[in-house]
Amino acid sequence: MTLDELRKQIDELDEKIVECLNLRAKAAMAIGELKRQSDAPIYVPEREKAVFTRLAEKNRGPLDNKALSAVYREVMSAIRALEKPTSVAFLGPRDTFSHMAALRVFGAEAEYHPLPSFQDVFTEVERERIDYGIVPVESSMGGSVSDTLDRFITSELKIVNEVLLHITQNLLSKSPMEEVRRVYSKDNAILQCRNWLRANLPRAELIEVSSTAEAARRAAEEPGTAAIASRLAAATYSLDILMERIEDAPHNFTRFVVVGRQMVARTGDDKTSILVWVKDKPGALYNLLLPFSRRGINLTRIESRPSQQKAWEYVFFIDLLGHIEDQVVKETLEEAAEPARNLKILGSFPRAELID
Repeated sequence: MTLDELRKQIDELDEKIVECLNLRAKAAMAIGELKRQSDAPIYVPEREKAVFTRLAEKNRGPLDNKALSAVYREVMSAIRALEKPTSVAFLGPRDTFSHMAALRVFGAEAEYHPLPSFQDVFTEVERERIDYGIVPVESSMGGSVSDTLDRFITSELKIVNEVLLHITQNLLSKSPMEEVRRVYSKDNAILQCRNWLRANLPRAELIEVSSTAEAARRAAEEPGTAAIASRLAAATYSLDILMERIEDAPHNFTRFVVVGRQMVARTGDDKTSILVWVKDKPGALYNLLLPFSRRGINLTRIESRPSQQKAWEYVFFIDLLGHIEDQVVKETLEEAAEPARNLKILGSFPRAELID
């Protein structure tokens, strides 16, 4: 086929795609009306997981599943906005990794609200001024985020979804590499790249600022200056990416969770998070974990934090594979609760995929 013939074919396909997208939008709007009548949530993580799974099964290429999911994430975001704009809070400012994690879940058409603290994120969702919040809970390099875990002790919000974000650092600037004399970034970002900086910009002054987004803003305004920040910040501030993935440890992932007010139905590939207050006596932790071992339930994470209620009293955060609607999980949690002082279910939600 000639170039003109191929372009004509693409134009015809685009017309069909637009027609199908609008038909999909009309069907979704009808569903949205039914949801409003029954006061059901507009964002349904279990349904979206099923859509992505089905698309992957039907995909025959040449688009890979990652690219197809990215396209459909934006399709669903735009159509969800037709049903009802979804408001999402995250730890600000914009163009940070928390913002990127929120975009990974909700797409570009959500209403985003950068807030100054984790406390504010929880509070705004609890008071129903914002629909959902997204907060980091652990990093593959730095461990757990204690501020988030501590807030779960007192909050009644549920975990409704999770996302694993690959934390990659990039050198951004409007100047060529040989002219860079200063590098701005947040303290932990500079630490993550210290070996690369020592080898490639040994004479550059390293300056800590409040966020990677602030670093990008300064790099956009000051000649001879670079920032260590995300690709999202590069796009926002019209910066060139001089070098990608300059972090010293290439396998740095952060796990974020979405907090909301709903319980999520099972998908068949789920995770459950619980909080357990154990009684202060010998063998308490052993007795708590024994039911999970007997029934072969995989615990993917267990960590203790001060209970905030009594000196030297601790609460255990536990993540396990399965859903509270699974009979084996339900029976195990009932048995585990018997010797415990209290057991709180933080939520069951679709298990995230590790995407580079």
